Amino acid sequence: VDCSSRKLTEVPALPINTKRLYLQNNSLTSVPPGALDSLRSLEEVKIFDNPWNCDCHILYLKLWLEDVSAPSLANIRCATPAPVRMKPLRQLTGNELGTCKRLLPIKCLEFFWRDLILIAGAIITLILVGWALKFSKKLVYQINLSQYDSRRRLLGKH
Repeated sequence: VDCSSRKLTEVPALPINTKRLYLQNNSLTSVPPGALDSLRSLEEVKIFDNPWNCDCHILYLKLWLEDVSAPSLANIRCATPAPVRMKPLRQLTGNELGTCKRLLPIKCLEFFWRDLILIAGAIITLILVGWALKFSKKLVYQINLSQYDSRRRLLGKH
């Protein structure tokens, strides 16, 4: 399948029996996870000369190429973000690929709400325990007072 130099911004639908895939010299910035998994008959892949955005979304393509076509991976260079511009994709580590900013707030919010609920539960528990202790002291004091009064009445001391 020769899709080279067609200004593609997305990987097109491909026949599963594709043996050679040419996607070089397009406008591809990433490949959606799973988009190339059905291509089990591939013998050759050319995917260089695209403006690859080497953030966490490129990880699928990197891992797929490591498994399927390591030579193709050697020819891919990053266009963005700036810190990795012109670096070969195969050399990038997980730290350089970074975490995607839009994934981070969701996880942070999950932890925030979980932690907030745990803290609120702990505060409510402490308040209830404090209230129970205060009430029990009053109750013990009242019981002691009533026993003292009962003894005074029995002994005739008013």
